[in-house]
Amino acid sequence: MTSDSEAASASLMPPSAQRRRARRGPWVFVRDLLIVILVAVLVSAMVKAFLVRSFYIPSGSMENTLQINDRILVDELTPTWTGYQRGDVVVFEDPGGWLPVTPVIVSSPIAEGVDWLLSQVGLSVSDSEDHLVKRVIGVAGDHVVCCNAIGQLTVNGVPLEEPYIKLAEGQTSADPYEFDIVVPDDSLWVMGDNRDHSRDSRYNQDQPTNGFVPVDNVVGRAFLITWPLDRFGVISSYPEVFAGVPDPDTAE
Repeated sequence: MTSDSEAASASLMPPSAQRRRARRGPWVFVRDLLIVILVAVLVSAMVKAFLVRSFYIPSGSMENTLQINDRILVDELTPTWTGYQRGDVVVFEDPGGWLPVTPVIVSSPIAEGVDWLLSQVGLSVSDSEDHLVKRVIGVAGDHVVCCNAIGQLTVNGVPLEEPYIKLAEGQTSADPYEFDIVVPDDSLWVMGDNRDHSRDSRYNQDQPTNGFVPVDNVVGRAFLITWPLDRFGVISSYPEVFAGVPDPDTAE
């Protein structure tokens, strides 16, 4: 609110000064708005770089845990301190040969700039199709085998009861794809929850990393579904499934 003294001072200003003051008003607002947007982008970029990132799910390989077009948040910070655990759902860059080669779409500099800006504030997730999302089954040193007589995976000799697996009607276990591996250092063995429709570690053993995912390729641990709202919720790592699995150096 303008005080009487301010109003009186304004009335004494020459007409040219009053016109300049009036013209300056909208520009001050635009300047302040741009500063607010810039600060928001910088803060969001720092959060994205060091704390969390947003991704969307482009395929059904993790159904029913994750559905196509779900949007998820990925914790980048915590795993740098705790490491990755069996059961974690992780997002990672293609280690090489897991994803088909996609054509490069050339867009205008303006469109690319807008997409970059939106990605910094979490409204665009343009790199989701260049990443994969799977569940960690084995960590460094683990001996993972498929399958025992009733179709269960075993980790360090312990069979897994996996409630998160999507099974077709009438199935009691996923179709077996036999393998017998030991996870090397700084690597993970990952599989999709939609076990019969997931091109995961099992199917990439002829690729450069032999089906293992280098930890350096992992963006982080998916922990929350944010969209659609009716699916909002925490992404479970099912610690009870792996509770009885011994460490590799103590397994028989």
